[in-house]
Amino acid sequence: MTPGTPQRPHHHLFSVQHAAYLDTPLRRFLYRPDRLAERYVNYGSRVLDFGCGPGFFSREFARRVGEIGQVWCVDLQEEMLEILRSKMAAEELLARVRTHQCRPDTISLPQELHGTFDTAFAIFVVHEVPDPGRLFREIALLLKPGGRLFYTEPLLEVSGKEFRESLEITAGAGFLQTERFFYFVNRAVVLKKA
Repeated sequence: MTPGTPQRPHHHLFSVQHAAYLDTPLRRFLYRPDRLAERYVNYGSRVLDFGCGPGFFSREFARRVGEIGQVWCVDLQEEMLEILRSKMAAEELLARVRTHQCRPDTISLPQELHGTFDTAFAIFVVHEVPDPGRLFREIALLLKPGGRLFYTEPLLEVSGKEFRESLEITAGAGFLQTERFFYFVNRAVVLKKA
């Protein structure tokens, strides 16, 4: 943990054994990943989906970027990435996707990718990260100037206080808040790299 960072509650990693719960028709209806992609992903974009899990949102991002775009799907659990690759292959979207298994303490994408992403997503995952400050700094490095980060956390898992503390950390990483709203019943913000 970075010196001076407040102590955060301990949150457990979402188990791959429950991955099927992340991709159901009800969840698709409630969260509308197609609309999220339509709003924040452009044709030809390079997108980072951090904590992608089995690809619930990633598949819509891959559809939206088209043949000339690219979605980097990053997760700590290789088993989640295996599920994602299988689904992408079945939907003929795998050519638009790169998968990367991160480490618990870092995204660890190669330096040549710094400054190449248009949009990043951190959906229901930052509370599982031991050092959010490092995560947000790494995402800032990966984004182009003016690139956007869509960040949301579940109300039942992350308190308002913890979410506010995370927003303070994003500011220290060089992000400016451009939107704040509820994404279904979850707190969400859109941040822009300064």
